[in-house]
Amino acid sequence: MTYGGYLQLESLLDLQEGPPSYSHTPSNDETHFIIVHQAFELWFKLILRELKEARNLLTQSKLEEATIPRIVHHLERVSEIFRLLADQWKVMETLSPQDFLAFRDRLGTSSGFESWQMRELEVLLGLENEQRMGGMDPLAHMKKLAGEGKVPAKALAELEETAALPSLQEALMTWLGRTPIHGSSPQDDGDQSVVKSYIDGHLTAMRAHGEEVIQHMVKIGHGDEATVRPRIESGINGAESFLIEEGSINRARAGLLFIESYRELPLLSWPRRMIDSFVDLEQAMLLFRSHHARMVERMIGRRMGTGGSSGVDYLDATTKYRIFVDLWAVRTLLVKRDALPSIEQAGYYGFVTDE
Repeated sequence: MTYGGYLQLESLLDLQEGPPSYSHTPSNDETHFIIVHQAFELWFKLILRELKEARNLLTQSKLEEATIPRIVHHLERVSEIFRLLADQWKVMETLSPQDFLAFRDRLGTSSGFESWQMRELEVLLGLENEQRMGGMDPLAHMKKLAGEGKVPAKALAELEETAALPSLQEALMTWLGRTPIHGSSPQDDGDQSVVKSYIDGHLTAMRAHGEEVIQHMVKIGHGDEATVRPRIESGINGAESFLIEEGSINRARAGLLFIESYRELPLLSWPRRMIDSFVDLEQAMLLFRSHHARMVERMIGRRMGTGGSSGVDYLDATTKYRIFVDLWAVRTLLVKRDALPSIEQAGYYGFVTDE
């Protein structure tokens, strides 16, 4: 086995000569453009493998504690890849607008939206069609492209398989819904009562802390009670709506809040780290999208995209996508640790406190 043989370098390095229809050798600038995007797709291939493995582990009916570090490992690797890809756009910025225009017409109607790996990645993560600009349905779009011979049947089949399985967002919320709260799990008798008591206790702590904030703000002259109180109470009402939707307890959100509030407990340390890993992943992906939009604006301004999209406006819209919404929203509900009610059944979580 040789280095070139193991990496199949001969085949790999022949892939930068442009499509078979080309009767010319791509210029240095076009070769640069091709290599950058091929590198993106290679990384997307690895990202999909990592996230599918994380999804498969997370969807187990019983998730062993020792499995969570493995999931975190997959998520952290993907986050680092996205940070690398965000910086990779800087290489594209060495291509001047005029350099790009010299070969842009040869791209025809091809568009980055046709990257079936990126579309599968979004579906795998759990991006809803309603969140997309114009409510675009990627599965329907890829079926159309496949029918026109623009997407391979294998790629469409993989996208359909991914769409038929739980997304990472769905798997995460299902897992959070099984969080033991004050030692109580969903299958335990009286669990709903325990969870309701926990939520009531947290909201009470929020109200007490809110009163302290109101008094402090008024005391230092940053507003009077009539203006400050509605803002504080609005936050508490929002927290109640977040945890109790139309009279029904959202156990997944309650579990999320419990993990974030009592994150120092040994049993919750890895679950908390996994939550942070999901947040870090989304943050890294948003950074990647933002850098992409700025690179394109720098390259073509506000021109229409090659595939007929609105170009930069479309890319800017993608920077507003949020998948793991609850993981970000729960931070608004947090209260300093010493103001929270004492943990019940502390021994269940790894140690007994003196409280």
